[in-house]
Amino acid sequence: MANWEIWDRLSEVAPDYDYTLDIRPTNELQEDGDKNQEVLIGDDDSDTVITISSASIYYVDLMVENAEEEDAGTILDLYHDPTKANGRARSFRWIHYGEKSDRHTYTVKFADRPRRVVVPPHNYTVKNIRLKIIGRAPA
Repeated sequence: MANWEIWDRLSEVAPDYDYTLDIRPTNELQEDGDKNQEVLIGDDDSDTVITISSASIYYVDLMVENAEEEDAGTILDLYHDPTKANGRARSFRWIHYGEKSDRHTYTVKFADRPRRVVVPPHNYTVKNIRLKIIGRAPA
């Protein structure tokens, strides 16, 4: 069986914004990969696949539960500040927290808007953190 990491498939890409998001997910971290392909289904249920690019597209989804107010605020500030990530417009560094080998730093962009949930008095959760991996972050 192969020991596979997203890192092995990417080239180095410098981020637009010089910042590293270093907040460990508390629940789960999901990795999602896809190919840029169109699948055409014929009348007879046959299919034809048109490959637009052979490169893969990678996303990670994570959630931060029971976070400190500062950690929850950091994620939202990064997303909303026009001089930082500016929503989905600008890339930044993110540290992958794989449990065994993939503890690399990637260049990423937000792929969705994060959502903060506040449970009084001081319990913060940030859901819907979806990042598109652009490439390896330079050392």
